[in-house]
Amino acid sequence: MIRFHKEGYTIIAITFVLAIASVLLAEEFINILWLTKAVQVLALFLLIIVLQFFRNPKRITELNDKTIVAPVDGKVVVIEEVEEPEYFKDKRLQVSIFMSPINVHVTRYAMSGLVKYSKYHPGKYLVAWHPKASTDNERTTIVLQNETFGDVLYRQIAGALAKRIVNYAEEGSQVIQGSDAGFIKFGSRVDLYFPLGTKLKVNLGDKVKGGTQVIAER
Repeated sequence: MIRFHKEGYTIIAITFVLAIASVLLAEEFINILWLTKAVQVLALFLLIIVLQFFRNPKRITELNDKTIVAPVDGKVVVIEEVEEPEYFKDKRLQVSIFMSPINVHVTRYAMSGLVKYSKYHPGKYLVAWHPKASTDNERTTIVLQNETFGDVLYRQIAGALAKRIVNYAEEGSQVIQGSDAGFIKFGSRVDLYFPLGTKLKVNLGDKVKGGTQVIAER
């Protein structure tokens, strides 16, 4: 059975009503057969797009404090050592995962642990793969801590189409690896910052699956 994320319920309901209305009104008021069919097909196509975007497939995460799982579905577009300026203010290993509009956009906790830091930043809407997207776009920064990895930071970043980031991480709360951490509406990316020396299990260009695929380990 297909599940949908709660962040999409209102948009799905509105789109469904508009799609049905468009189909019925086109049938009633448009006298040109091909135009009637074109309007109806377009309305149903838009409904399908919205439904697929907000799908929330069930994922079974094998809990393991020695592994980091992908927080989202998408493609690994960055692997490099960088200076992380907001929280650590030192060198970290960055892994960035880009989500296209056709990917599942649920954000899941990459590891179990304590939420040490959670902050929202308003910003621009550059394309998600732009080099300055990490620092200039609308984003949230969350830091998780456990005994194996210490502090691991992940950042939800809005893209050119993303206009709302949903973040469920609250400072001081304990979270479980693979559970629902939020949602980013439309194209976007997630950056992760690991301690130097973290062993990665992915390479540039790899496609990853959120909540189940191990991307780093100790």
